[in-house]
Amino acid sequence: MYLPNFQYLAPETEEQLMAMLSEHRGKASILAGGTDLLPLMKGRKVEPAFLINIEGLEFLQGITYEKGKGLVIGSATKIEAIENSSLIQKKYYALHQGSAAIGSTQVRAMGTIGGNCCNALPAADTPPALMAFGARVRLASKRGRREMPLEEFILGNRVTAMEPDEYMESLILDEPWPNASSRYHFMGLRGAMDIDMVSVAVNLAIDPSDGKVSHVRIVMGAVAPTPLRARQSEDILLGKGLDVDQIGKAAEACAKDARPIDDFRASAAYRREIVKVLARRCLEEIGASEG
Repeated sequence: MYLPNFQYLAPETEEQLMAMLSEHRGKASILAGGTDLLPLMKGRKVEPAFLINIEGLEFLQGITYEKGKGLVIGSATKIEAIENSSLIQKKYYALHQGSAAIGSTQVRAMGTIGGNCCNALPAADTPPALMAFGARVRLASKRGRREMPLEEFILGNRVTAMEPDEYMESLILDEPWPNASSRYHFMGLRGAMDIDMVSVAVNLAIDPSDGKVSHVRIVMGAVAPTPLRARQSEDILLGKGLDVDQIGKAAEACAKDARPIDDFRASAAYRREIVKVLARRCLEEIGASEG
């Protein structure tokens, strides 16, 4: 199918980007990698009058880390760069795994972390991992800048808290908890190139003085309109040892927290079973790495 008619704009500076979004408020879409937007436009599900290409804006790209403060990822940073970052593999491993799970090599080379979040698909791979690290988004416009948790930014299926004249500037992740480990696992219909039917990200820290869980976040994907915290599961684990019994209880609680639907990829009942499997797998791998 062909793209609908639109006017192409390519800002060269931050000021130009802000001015374009302000002038064409509600009539423009931002183009970064285009791996999600262009198919939507071809299917006439989105028909912006203006397409603003931010791919050439260097201030929206890159991965920076400051010890004690954490990580900042520019919204136009390619998924491939996140997947291949040795820093992210070392300190934010679940985000590395989530990035590596996206599409094909070509898709990861074109797609961006901001696009994967702003598209707000329930089955997107990076938001659960990002939320497990407590990620915040920084939004910008001519009116100023604001920050919010990614958990509050994604409001529903393809719905975010971003205003029509705003763009996502960056994602911010705090310094990892001491003695923390993380994992991300997903299940699809096929072995590759498929949208997740369920995913789970776990970020967990164990206090070496007593072997008990000191911090934990568990986030499930594709079991609700937004990535969903498994709060019952977190409560079960917090302050306890990460043994077989606790892992089993926590996995069962994930299924209770989940709010899946029936669709062509899987039934709600099957998703509840799989979320238990994936949660157990993440927790067992973290337990083995700590042992």
